[in-house]
Amino acid sequence: MKGKRVLIINRGEIAIRVAKALNELGLVSVGVWTDNETEPPHLEYCQEWVHLKGSNNKDTYLNIPQIMNLIEEYKIDGVHPGYGFLSENREFSETLAKKGVTFIGPNPTAVYKMGAKDISKQIAKEAGVPVVPGSTGEVATIEEAIKIGNEIGFPVLLKAVAGGGGKGMRPCANAEEVKANFAAVQREALSSFGYAGLLVEKYILNPHHIEVQILADKKGNVFHVFERECSIQRRHQKIVEEAPSPFIGTDEKVRRDICETAVKCAKAVNYDSAGTVEFIMGEDKKFYFLEMNTRIQVEHPITEEITGVDLVANMIKSAFGEPLDFKSQDEIVIHGHAIELRICAEDPISMLPAPGKIVGFETTFPQGIRFDHCIYPKYTITPDFDPMIGKLIAKGFNREVALRKVRSALDGLVIEGIKTNIPLHKVILREETFVRGEYSTAYIGKIKPQEKVASKEDPMAFMVKVAAIEMNGAKA
Repeated sequence: MKGKRVLIINRGEIAIRVAKALNELGLVSVGVWTDNETEPPHLEYCQEWVHLKGSNNKDTYLNIPQIMNLIEEYKIDGVHPGYGFLSENREFSETLAKKGVTFIGPNPTAVYKMGAKDISKQIAKEAGVPVVPGSTGEVATIEEAIKIGNEIGFPVLLKAVAGGGGKGMRPCANAEEVKANFAAVQREALSSFGYAGLLVEKYILNPHHIEVQILADKKGNVFHVFERECSIQRRHQKIVEEAPSPFIGTDEKVRRDICETAVKCAKAVNYDSAGTVEFIMGEDKKFYFLEMNTRIQVEHPITEEITGVDLVANMIKSAFGEPLDFKSQDEIVIHGHAIELRICAEDPISMLPAPGKIVGFETTFPQGIRFDHCIYPKYTITPDFDPMIGKLIAKGFNREVALRKVRSALDGLVIEGIKTNIPLHKVILREETFVRGEYSTAYIGKIKPQEKVASKEDPMAFMVKVAAIEMNGAKA
């Protein structure tokens, strides 16, 4: 495996994370730059740079023919897609396989079966995995959607068959809302994923979003790396994650059941890489299969922190047929608690993207803090990509310690020149429902922490930011 050349067909903090893992394993990390980002931060960590021509995602990170030309020109042995873009694209993984290039992800069949929500739901059901009541396949008409809603009971969720990331999803409380939203969800699905197919599922009130990390090799061994709680979301997209789940807490039977169910699900498609099986869990702690993400997740660091398992390195080793760092499930154990905050360039009150130029960036963190990011002073955040610019991760002996550390770290994170959701995180971390670990996916809509974000900045906090900007100016 050493010396093989791996193209990272992604950008930002995940490209940095992958490059670090490749370099550690003795592989050659090859990063890309585009006409839209001529000096992206991740190139600093890559051993070689290549030009991916184009100034938009369609012409660059989603352009399979151009990527294949680069692979041939630069004699690439493997490709890591990160997350998003082509990470769950069956055509891409199949094209690589035909050319004898290693796709650092699962086999194309697993990508296809788990990438289509209707097929993955049927596979889960056949494997004995509980699934959310709803349609068994695509729903073509409004009338059919209403009929299913009447059968399983409203509210229901209209949900895109393809894709993920919270796009192409809309809850409907009654038949009238189905009529009002059906075409809109189809349009969003078509725009986001290139396919308009929809499913109808029972919408579970006040649920918890629990996901289980999977690691598998090419020899049929499938392991779980425990669960994460991802219930703090806006627009169905996560902004705070924890591991292990505070809702499951000390209920080891539920923890064992959901983790073993995830392994069963992965084995049903001969899974052979890092992946995540996502579940929705009701207030009664009954859980249902939601979907499987056949890639590395944004929130993978908190699992790494509580287990010591390097998920990205093991994903790479698995792809090249190398053994994983462990041989049995018993070797993977939980130590402590970890919390991750997604730091986004967005308005903390409206929670809408707010691109711009960073003019000040300073960190003063306590011990045990990890900040995976792709920013620096004078770096411009554009509207062309996801607004997430970093991930702040705190590890503690227990949840109370992790909370204390992440609060302190957040106070020591200064990003000036753009709006960020840092003020929103500060409210959430001190809000009593969150502190007790009793939140659900209804948190943002029900508790409304965004309404508690101060509209005027604290004078002391402002002076700290000014000092940071002046220091950067002096360094420059």
